[in-house]
Amino acid sequence: MTSKGPEEEHPSVTLFRQYLRIRTVQPKPDYGAAVAFFEERARQLGLGCQKVEVAPGYVVTVLTWPGTNPALSSILLNSHTDVVPVFKEHWSHDPFEAFKDSEGYIYARGAQDMKCVSTQYLEAVRRLKVEGHRFPRTIHMTFVPDEEVGGHQGMELFVQRPEFQALRAGFALDEGIANPTDAFTVFYSERSPWWVRVTSTGRPGHGSLFIEDTAAEKLHKVVSSILAFREKEWQRLQSNPHLKEGAVTSVNLTKLEGGVAYNVVPATMSASFDFRVAPDVDFKAFEEQLQSWCQAAGEGVTLEFAQKWMHPQVTPTDDSNPWWAAFSRVCKDMNLSLEPEIMPAATDSRFIRAVGVPALGFSPLNRTPVLLHDHDERLHEAVFLRGVDIYTRLLPALASVPALPSDS
Repeated sequence: MTSKGPEEEHPSVTLFRQYLRIRTVQPKPDYGAAVAFFEERARQLGLGCQKVEVAPGYVVTVLTWPGTNPALSSILLNSHTDVVPVFKEHWSHDPFEAFKDSEGYIYARGAQDMKCVSTQYLEAVRRLKVEGHRFPRTIHMTFVPDEEVGGHQGMELFVQRPEFQALRAGFALDEGIANPTDAFTVFYSERSPWWVRVTSTGRPGHGSLFIEDTAAEKLHKVVSSILAFREKEWQRLQSNPHLKEGAVTSVNLTKLEGGVAYNVVPATMSASFDFRVAPDVDFKAFEEQLQSWCQAAGEGVTLEFAQKWMHPQVTPTDDSNPWWAAFSRVCKDMNLSLEPEIMPAATDSRFIRAVGVPALGFSPLNRTPVLLHDHDERLHEAVFLRGVDIYTRLLPALASVPALPSDS
């Protein structure tokens, strides 16, 4: 990949780097600066701009390009504005400087996740408007807060509001993940996050004694059962080359709590787990399995959910879905190889799909190492600009899908 010199940087790249410098980093993101950035884009592009405060200080910004046929449902281009924290000492460059090296790589938190996609949407719309295009379907771009910490103060609230209903979204695009090969990954569903805390109570006492029925030994039984399940799912993934990570259920032990001193056996201990449950799992049976592991460990072992997503939806990836047909046809025409998968993590797409809007997770970033949430997150400017080209082809096709029964 080659890069232009700084004196001839592409304006789309300059805009991308400008957005990357806005510090929307959790846990204290500067959402106000991001909203102002999108308001200015709306003014420059001649787009409608609506700000919806879904919770105090949490604003969803909606930029709208009206279509020629308001009777048709709209296209929703979603992206989140927040980014995850950084450990600056592990970065080669300031993660909020948007430094571009001599090869054309742009280093910044959010370069892949997902300020690139937000800017690609904007620049594709700008190109199409400059060329004088109009399409039957309205295109809405939504820029939402809070996704990196669960979306509970963002898209989860927004989809329940009348402002979202008024968008009349028929189909949505949202974030995907980079692909290090020539192919592009596209996500049609995702695993459901279950955050589970198991608490064990037992007999306390002096650390020098052989005490029976302790919280620790009962908790150990549950932890062992869950980690044995983890190994079973891992082996299932490893033994089947056709399975992708999103198709199995993952779990990690993420927190252990308990105890006050080395020589005091605690009366209570807990373990926290991050489950990502595959969409084809029987959720009722799986929860009963968790409860049975707790019961088998002994009395005084309970579980509670910090998060429990129960509404997995799958967007069809065949020609029965006219949105997929339009999307995949453009990709075929552009000689883009697609790899449809289940998203292993959780995105705002789950809230969109749950209210009946089909959605695909797609970040047009191929030949790119997966560095979201990592040190030295970066993206090559040529890959970024290629993504603008791809959206410039996708949007006309999606916004021109003929009237569907669901439109009425």
